[in-house]
Amino acid sequence: MSRTNIVSVGYGYWGKNIARNLNELGVLHGICEVDSAAQERARNTYPGVKLYSSYQDALEDAEVDAIALSTPAETHARLAIRALEVGKDVFVEKPLALTYSDGSEMIDCSEKYDRILMVGHLLEYHPAVLALCELVRSGELGKIQYIYSNRLNLGKFRREENILWSFAPHDISVILRLIGELPIEVIATGGGYLQPNIADVTTTNLLFDNGVRGHIFVSWLHPYKEQKLVVVGSRKMAVFNDCAPFGEKLVLHDKGADWIDNRPMPRNGEGKAVAYPNLEPLKAELKHFVDCIISRRRPATDGYNGLRVLQVLRAAQQSLQTGGARVPLYESAFSFQN
Repeated sequence: MSRTNIVSVGYGYWGKNIARNLNELGVLHGICEVDSAAQERARNTYPGVKLYSSYQDALEDAEVDAIALSTPAETHARLAIRALEVGKDVFVEKPLALTYSDGSEMIDCSEKYDRILMVGHLLEYHPAVLALCELVRSGELGKIQYIYSNRLNLGKFRREENILWSFAPHDISVILRLIGELPIEVIATGGGYLQPNIADVTTTNLLFDNGVRGHIFVSWLHPYKEQKLVVVGSRKMAVFNDCAPFGEKLVLHDKGADWIDNRPMPRNGEGKAVAYPNLEPLKAELKHFVDCIISRRRPATDGYNGLRVLQVLRAAQQSLQTGGARVPLYESAFSFQN
């Protein structure tokens, strides 16, 4: 079987990580970057790969099988559609797009040209998150009652998207994966302090039809970094802390409430680290993309997966702009059976 050739488009903050992993997987055919300084860094790091200063040149290269986009979010739809139309498979960093209509058009295009479209919801490939999903599926936690997440840091500040669209897709995608359905209602509040009309801090509340509630707090104006997701069940609780060292990122807590003499009493059992493989999530994600290119199967985080996250983001943005109004969210043609 011939080698799969992928061009990494964008060699900035995250694009460097994508290029590195594609190179380690043996599929980095080229790097596309318009900035001359970034081009020079790429040339020095990967002297054996092609460099494209024009996206069109990369698309016209018959040796290129696929494109991996790590460009600003507002370019995702336009660049992905151009690649799909010329027969390239596409990996696009989150969010899939900045509008629901653009996301839908990307899916339509991938299906029209029978191409792979995969969105980079990285946490869905994190070995500790996969172990957490297994805890939920096995019933170890009991009935899920609520989930909350904090994704906080100082920077990276963006102009083209607010903190909701920049940080929250990670947590939304994991919560949807854990619950297995879309919420029926979304409420979001927040504030912008650095730039007009760009929220730096948001809190999003999700209500699911089965009674589960989710809470997502994101901020890029925070004094320290925190990336934590807590799942509270009727039997036990689990904490995923991505800032913890390897081996300590997922902890199962035997904590909860026991009814004694018709009164709820706290149960403070011990916490135990849950084992998971020592794999780099980005490498696992990109290997999945390569495997899907070869096998022609639909990725775990395909376009529909990305569109479900856009549905939640769109509702949250609407709520944010209307002072925290409740926004109903209905199942659609892009619901979980796809």
